[in-house]
Amino acid sequence: MLLMIVLSNTVFHLWDARHGPSGWHPDEGSALDRIAQFLLITVVDLRVNPLFAFLFGYGMTQLLLRQRAAGTSERSATRLLRRRGLWLVAFGFAHAALLLGGDIIGFYGVVCLLIGGLFLRRSDRTVLIAAGVAAALSVALMAPGLVAVASGDLDALGSTGGDPSTDAYASGEENALAAAGARLLTWSFITSLGPVLSFASHAAVLLGFWAARRRVLEEPHRHRALLGRTAVVGLTISLAGSLPSALAHVGALDVPGEAVSEEGALHLVLEGTGLAGGLGYVALFGLMADRLARRPRHGRAVRAVRAVGKRSLSCYVGHSLVFAPLLAAWGLGLGAAFGSAGMAAFAVGVWLSSAVVAYGLERAGRRGPAEAALRRLTYGRAADAARR
Repeated sequence: MLLMIVLSNTVFHLWDARHGPSGWHPDEGSALDRIAQFLLITVVDLRVNPLFAFLFGYGMTQLLLRQRAAGTSERSATRLLRRRGLWLVAFGFAHAALLLGGDIIGFYGVVCLLIGGLFLRRSDRTVLIAAGVAAALSVALMAPGLVAVASGDLDALGSTGGDPSTDAYASGEENALAAAGARLLTWSFITSLGPVLSFASHAAVLLGFWAARRRVLEEPHRHRALLGRTAVVGLTISLAGSLPSALAHVGALDVPGEAVSEEGALHLVLEGTGLAGGLGYVALFGLMADRLARRPRHGRAVRAVRAVGKRSLSCYVGHSLVFAPLLAAWGLGLGAAFGSAGMAAFAVGVWLSSAVVAYGLERAGRRGPAEAALRRLTYGRAADAARR
C-alpha cells in the first residue's frame, strides 16, 4: 500500500512539466514516461485511498477489540479512539504545513472521529447497510460518466484543461512560506470536505470494520473463497474503469479534452471504480499473505515488507521528508529534472530505502518514531509503559 501511495504522490512533484486536460499527469515525455503514466493511471490512480480506508477501518476495529479483550470499558475504549483521531488530525496538520499538502493522515483522523463514532460499535447488519448506501452513492456519482460513455457524448461533461496538481500542492512555489500556506489551504479542503463527501472511503472503512470482526486478513486461510472472488471481480472492474482514461492520456484513444477533465466522463468512471480496485487489492494482498504464511521460513524481503507495515505512519512521513525538500521548487527543485518514469523510479528507491530502515528497526526491537509518538500521546506515558 505504501509503495502505491508514494507512486501516486509522484505527480505532485513534477512541477515544471506541462500537464494534460486532467491536470494530473504530464502530457509530455519520452516513451518510458508515457508507459509510466499509462501504468500509474491504470493501476494506482484513485485506487489507493479506498485501499488505505479499508485497512484503516480494519485497524480501528482491531484496536477496539484489543481494548475489550484487556477489560477496558466501552466508554474508555471509545474515548481512546477519539483521542487517537484528534492526534492524527494534529499529525496531518504538521505534515501538510511542513511537507505535503496532499496529506491523508488528517483525513483519516476525521474519518476516525466521524465514521468510527457513528458505526464502529454498531451491529454487522447496520455496518453493512451503511456500507451499501455509501457504495451506492459512490456509483451514483459515476452514473453521468457512464451515460456519457454509453451515448458517445464524451464532451458533454467537464471543461478542458484542469489546473495542474502541482498548483494545489505548491511544489512549484519557490517561496517556502507561500508554499506552506497553499499546502494548508489544500489540506483544509481535503480534511474538511473529504471525510464527508468521499463515499467510496466511507464504504471501504465500514467494510474494514466488518472484515476485522471476522479476522479476514489475520486468518486468510479461512476466507480464501471470499478473497478470491473479491480480487477477481474488484480488479476486473478497476481495470475496465481505468483503461479508457489511460488510453486517452497517452493518445491511443481519441477523445475530447473534456472527457478526461476532473468532471469529465472518463474521469468519473475512473474515480467511480476506485472502490472496487481498492477492495480488489486488499483481497489480492490477503491471498498473498495466505500463501506466504504456509512457508516454513520467510526471507529478508518478506520480513522487511512486514516491518514497513508495522511502521506505516513513520514510513509515510519519511517518504515526504525525502521527496519535498529535494524535489519542490522551494527546496532543491530537482522535480524539474524528472520525467514521469524517472520520478516513479525515484519513488520506488525511496520506498526501498524506507524498507531497509524499517527492517533495521525491527531487528533492533524498536517502533517507528511516529508510531511511538502517537502511541504515547494516545495512551499517555504511564499507560504506554505498562503496555510494553
